[in-house]
Amino acid sequence: MNPIAHILNDYPLMILDGALATELEQRGCDLRDPLWSAKVLIEAPHLIQQVHADYFAAGADCATTASYQATFQGFARRGLSETEAAGLMQLAVRLAVEARDEFWANPINRVGRPKPLVAASIGSYGAFLADGSEYSGNYGLSERELIDFHRPRLAVLAKTEADLLACETIPCLVEAQALAHLLTEFPERWAWISFSAKDSAHISHGEPLADCVATLNQSVQVAAVGVNCTAPCYVADLVSAARSATTKPILVYPNSGEIYRPENSTWRGTREVSTSAEEAHKWYERGARIIGGCCRTTPAQIQAIASWARGLKALANYTKSSD
Repeated sequence: MNPIAHILNDYPLMILDGALATELEQRGCDLRDPLWSAKVLIEAPHLIQQVHADYFAAGADCATTASYQATFQGFARRGLSETEAAGLMQLAVRLAVEARDEFWANPINRVGRPKPLVAASIGSYGAFLADGSEYSGNYGLSERELIDFHRPRLAVLAKTEADLLACETIPCLVEAQALAHLLTEFPERWAWISFSAKDSAHISHGEPLADCVATLNQSVQVAAVGVNCTAPCYVADLVSAARSATTKPILVYPNSGEIYRPENSTWRGTREVSTSAEEAHKWYERGARIIGGCCRTTPAQIQAIASWARGLKALANYTKSSD
């Protein structure tokens, strides 16, 4: 069964985790590297598992793995063989699965919530380039070329214990179509597809989000669509745009509102209140059913969403029992 539908059949909201890479930086990791968080798979995998555990404890119903920037091409630049690269991708999933299973083994953690999922992260082609292209989509590649790029990693992750695939920070429609078509080669797999957006109506490359999610609406294996690593100020209108064009669940996990500078691996601008319960409530009212955080968000923010969302479940149960 579609793992997202399985949760949303019983709960009004599915809660995603928050930032992984920037949380690792807060714990002392130096990610000024083309591999970004995938570098920590080599150097300190136990820290990745700690972050996953902290998000589960905060209330996340899903962990997204440290494979966003893990590609065969990227690892080859570091002198790693295909076998070694595949092993690190598998490790990324295993770390999240082990954190989830350890958390779920405690009966206290099962009260009032679903068993959390593990989503294997698949970053855009721009993430591999490590030059900020996931916020422009100006690749100059065809759909076929993008399918060929994504296939080897997706093939590895499709064979892991991940519950679904997270195709994230996709800046252009052609790449989303490539991923949707590639999924048909792995018919047992579900995925979400999440775009980066540049304003309240358009994804980073310029296509209207409504058109993009409408195009994906007939892709059976796409379990949810939405936006991530996008400024929070745009999210409410983006949810409305998506809701008008698709019957699939809408997911949103914005960043802090700051802007990433790839030339020196820093963030600039003002931090917005990106994933507070108040903002999550607005997005929920517009139609979002899967909510979390992206770059520069923290377990504390996910905990705030979870505290509010568990109240939604309690209210729904009360209303049902009163009928």
